[in-house]
Amino acid sequence: MDLYLTPVTNVARGVSIATLILLGSGLAARAAEAPGAAIPAYDVTVRDRIQPQTEQLLLKLVKDGRKLELDGTPVFNGSDKFLPGKIAMGLVDFLITLPDNDPRLPAYLADFRKIAKLTVDDANDSWGAYYYLSSLNKLREAGRLKDAVDPLTLAKLRVRLDWRMFVDVDTYALIDHPNNYYCVAFAIARLRARMGWEDGAPAEKLYAKIAEHYDLYSGQYGFADETDGEGRFDRYSVLLAGEIAQRFIETGGKPPQQVLTWLRKSADVMLMRLDAGGQGFEYGRSIGPYGETAIIEVLTAAAVLDLLTPREKDLAYAYSARAAQRYAEFWQDPKTGSVNLWDGGRRTDDYRGKFRILGENLSLAHQYAYTSAHWSRMGYGGKAPAADWAKGLASLPRRQVTWFQRGDYDRLLVSVRDGARLISLPVINGGESQHMHNPYFPIPFSPGMLAGSPDGVAPFLTPRLTLDDGSALMPLAYFKDAKVEAKGAETTVSWRQDELDRMGERAPVADKRVSVRTTYVLEPGRITRTDVFTPAAGVKVKDIELQLGSFSGGAKQVGGTTTFADGVVRRFAVEGLSACQTGPVGQDKEYRTATGAMTTKVVCHGAPTDAAAPFKITWRLDYR
Repeated sequence: MDLYLTPVTNVARGVSIATLILLGSGLAARAAEAPGAAIPAYDVTVRDRIQPQTEQLLLKLVKDGRKLELDGTPVFNGSDKFLPGKIAMGLVDFLITLPDNDPRLPAYLADFRKIAKLTVDDANDSWGAYYYLSSLNKLREAGRLKDAVDPLTLAKLRVRLDWRMFVDVDTYALIDHPNNYYCVAFAIARLRARMGWEDGAPAEKLYAKIAEHYDLYSGQYGFADETDGEGRFDRYSVLLAGEIAQRFIETGGKPPQQVLTWLRKSADVMLMRLDAGGQGFEYGRSIGPYGETAIIEVLTAAAVLDLLTPREKDLAYAYSARAAQRYAEFWQDPKTGSVNLWDGGRRTDDYRGKFRILGENLSLAHQYAYTSAHWSRMGYGGKAPAADWAKGLASLPRRQVTWFQRGDYDRLLVSVRDGARLISLPVINGGESQHMHNPYFPIPFSPGMLAGSPDGVAPFLTPRLTLDDGSALMPLAYFKDAKVEAKGAETTVSWRQDELDRMGERAPVADKRVSVRTTYVLEPGRITRTDVFTPAAGVKVKDIELQLGSFSGGAKQVGGTTTFADGVVRRFAVEGLSACQTGPVGQDKEYRTATGAMTTKVVCHGAPTDAAAPFKITWRLDYR
């Protein structure tokens, strides 16, 4: 039995799953943490704090059906295309914990039949199909599928839970989905084979497409470009190896060696991101709590497959426990009974809008539940994290350079640990739909200090040039000749761009009217960036804008230098621009991040004094 749910005993026959949920939420009184430990065992936090909230949501679902609302949002609004699968997964996570002789089992299976029939005709795309199939397979393995789903509903599900919804059956190419969805299609095909609905050939072909994509767009480096070669290497690119490995584990197979190689590379990236407060992956889209579960999922898969050293495994477990506690204390809102990704200054990309409120609760809870079960099976159940966390972090590399791609353009991620703080510098291209969004800019990110704003377009720490014809250009997409040099505690990162990215289009547009050479210097307590721009003959730059969004407060502005009275960032100085203004962010959503609103904005403007000559812009940020 999985350790994240305490079974209820001595309950009368015929009680529904709703009652089980309600009663179960009050039975999590056991404390398995070590005496005096600040962080409880991972499975204890999941069982005692994360699962009870999910239980209450499922109770409301059983009671209210299609009328269910969370925090004023109708759940069945037609916009969450994954919801039926996530509901099925949430219910099955509880149902499979019951022994076969439990007298309540018939009533619980009847409740599942009711919900399955209620949602079977709803849209349930890609991820939803995977979640639903995973749930059905768990019921099949438990010998309960026939009792949980009536024949007509199961017949409908067999037709609708299909990878062919978003994959061309002739070419096996994805239809209007980013490339991480190859893994979703592969998982669906593998589960359909486990269910006896098709043979294993489609799964093998889809895995071959995954491997082909890795080789074509990342080659020896072993990370997945979300696009077809545009260079979008983000959270998904690192997480994907963990997801592929988990799909093999889930369906009773060992991943091929190349998956293990990819997974170890991903584990290296995630280990650098271990954070004492449980904060997670820091740049790109769909981060927030998913940035935290991404680290857990990758490192859990690596641990299950014996790819981590004993020290790394202990660190991975300790982070998982800390992230679970953060989820319970920071991401869950006791007032609404829901995870909060959207309110109180928080912002998420449109993809994860509040219309998905129930689904986000269920998928996050499931990620904690299944990884917690893995750690329990590995012998960590009931164990508080080791007390020498700081010592473990000190064993991590101080500097890591992760190459994603080299060739016509270079893509890489530079990660530096300054004490317990991570500073990362992703040099990537957001590609279509993301290139203009600052979570993909080539700027430093650091949890709690420097962040992007989901779907935000403010020119954070990156000059935006406006030409005399009104064109807006930014140095965002076309990195060449990238170099990383290390000298003591100082790391220098440099590159050139012969084309800038013209703003205003969905996809990057290369514009050769201005070129740039960029140099970063990362040193303890300080980050410096210098850009040297060279306009082509006859090109006039009429305005340059650069912004800083900061969590620090008490700002004072003197010339191009801003000092802060409180917060991590202490000083921000700009050279090469004539005027900077500092003020509070107010209600401007451009300064809301996944974790909350920033405090202060600094907006600088200027223009070159000599339109025919190269010009330089430098900013320097000091932090504590």
